[in-house]
Amino acid sequence: MADDDRHRRPDGVSDETVEALGSLSKSLETTECARGHLFAFHQHTGAADFELDRAVALLRAAGHPEWAERVRTEILGRNVIPGHWTFQIVDAYDRTYYQPFRDLEQAAVEHLAEGRRHLYEAELKQARRTRNHPDHTFRPDGPRP
Repeated sequence: MADDDRHRRPDGVSDETVEALGSLSKSLETTECARGHLFAFHQHTGAADFELDRAVALLRAAGHPEWAERVRTEILGRNVIPGHWTFQIVDAYDRTYYQPFRDLEQAAVEHLAEGRRHLYEAELKQARRTRNHPDHTFRPDGPRP
């Protein structure tokens, strides 16, 4: 398939189907953002846990061994929800929600649009660009001044 055909609507695909696939894609993109926040949660929680090592050492050095021990035993390495560290939450999200969603969206695009992705956006680009303007070309290899 030619590069510029990858984002052209296949024959027989309705406006409603293009819009529905666009909405499904947008929803998946939002889920990608949520997944990114989940990874940020994972990394920030891990960074906080490692910083506790320093807090424990500083509390000991400042003459507060009982507080150092409380931090070490009560918070350091603690589950963030019962039975789970953050990596387990990320894994469960990926397995039970993200991957099935991704697979379904891909299958819908394959089945309903011959695997052509971003048809809705490509048609928006066509409708919103200024014809014959060098910065509004349809394809990346279009003419430049």
